[in-house]
Amino acid sequence: MSEFNNISIVKKANIYFDGKVTSRTLVFSDGSRKTLGVMLPGEYHFNTADKEIMEILAGDLEVLLPGSDGWKPIKGGEAFEVPAQSGFDLKVSAITDYCCSFIK
Repeated sequence: MSEFNNISIVKKANIYFDGKVTSRTLVFSDGSRKTLGVMLPGEYHFNTADKEIMEILAGDLEVLLPGSDGWKPIKGGEAFEVPAQSGFDLKVSAITDYCCSFIK
């Protein structure tokens, strides 16, 4: 899906890691949420309350998921899932465009 219809957008940006990771929140009519954002090269740790599906639209990174013993390479066109009530680490090696879906 290359576009979303019938959504509300939260005007205030989500800004993390001194501006190296930014996103905007999309709210759908059923109450579900997604964020669209950009990550600059760097290493980051994120915590999540909800299950997340992170789609990498463009870019290059490695992810260390909970319970995993190694880093997994991810590139544009790929996705990964993060369990609820957990955290994950990223090593972003190129500017990365992403869409994150929060699953209740």
